[in-house]
Amino acid sequence: MPSSIGLSGLLRRAGREAVYLLAGLPLAIVGFVVFVAGISLSAGLLVTLLGLPVMALTLSAAGGLGDLEGRRLAAVGQPIPRPRPYTPPEPRFWRRVLAKLRDGQRWLDLLYLLLDFPVALTTFILTITWWAIGIGGPLYVLYEPFLRSADRYGLAWLLGFDGPVADVVVTTAVGVVFLLSAPAVTHALVVVHRGLARVTLGATSERQLRERVETLTASRAAVVDAEAETLRRIERDIHDGPQQRLVRLSMDLQAAQRRLAEDDSPAARRLLDEAVTHVQESLSELRALSRGIAPPVLTDRGLAAAVASAAGHSPIPVWLDVALEPERRLAPARESAAYFVVTEALTNAAKHSGASRVGVWVAEEADGALRVVVRDDGRGGASLGKGHGLQGLADRLAGVDGRLEVDSPEGDGTTLTAVIP
Repeated sequence: MPSSIGLSGLLRRAGREAVYLLAGLPLAIVGFVVFVAGISLSAGLLVTLLGLPVMALTLSAAGGLGDLEGRRLAAVGQPIPRPRPYTPPEPRFWRRVLAKLRDGQRWLDLLYLLLDFPVALTTFILTITWWAIGIGGPLYVLYEPFLRSADRYGLAWLLGFDGPVADVVVTTAVGVVFLLSAPAVTHALVVVHRGLARVTLGATSERQLRERVETLTASRAAVVDAEAETLRRIERDIHDGPQQRLVRLSMDLQAAQRRLAEDDSPAARRLLDEAVTHVQESLSELRALSRGIAPPVLTDRGLAAAVASAAGHSPIPVWLDVALEPERRLAPARESAAYFVVTEALTNAAKHSGASRVGVWVAEEADGALRVVVRDDGRGGASLGKGHGLQGLADRLAGVDGRLEVDSPEGDGTTLTAVIP
């Protein structure tokens, strides 16, 4: 059984790769035409300065064809890193044109159009030839009688054998060899295409570094904003809750001191009872605040126990599925981010969704990424718009290179999916 599954998978891969190679020649012809026409027109019009926008348009077309080739390679399991589409920030037309002309990656995309044509033509011919011999050879016995003639010299005759039987045997054997090797040859030709694309279409080190710097800058800004918002929220919660109770506690204790000085024990006892109540309520509010920042259970027992504790404090029933070992510990930043996602999602569900039930799933994927999914059956309508609470959650995840996806159709609940690499 495993061998048959492996054979079917090999044949499917060979079929996809053969289609990729055969479709590559028409696309290579289009790319070569774009290269020749773009270079010719821009060079001819350069004296009038119209050649510059023509060249910029040619580079854009080359980038589009490069993106298409990147998607085609990914479809056959040979992905290459491609830079994000370049959008010059300059609002003026000529500055945008010059900025695009300075983009080194687009010139490499244009070079790819030139080099891809001979490579695609060669691989197209080899693919057609290899598969035609591989399929036609084993079937040669069926159509050999229609090819017989007195002056026909086949492959067997060239090898020193004579007669129709020898011709059928040799041609069939050669066909079987070509057919058995066709998947490996097809795969090797795809690898050749990937090598060319990796050198030209793959993001240059300069572009990769620039994109990484931009990503880190955006992540840092997002984290700073998220932390500032968290500090403002904590300050507001402390001011509205424990601080007010502590002020009241101070006043009650001062009043109790005066009652004791006046030998009014019943009034002093009443004030002390109220002070004890305020202390207990303040402690409860401080514990609630600490759970939203860095709960001891997360530090001491890990993410699984902390998520279970957060679910236990939710006013809405929570269905929990944490596919982590109880003793499994992750990096502190990842655990904190995942816990923050769960607590914020449960808080939002309780306050805004009108949900009657919430589901929480936490698991590690095959590539090591941590996936957290929180789904409620509320009214939906949540979004990542600026000013919404979920945007702060997305900013918090950006600090650990994570991402947040929101699926919240009106009237059909909300699903938050956080992926933390």
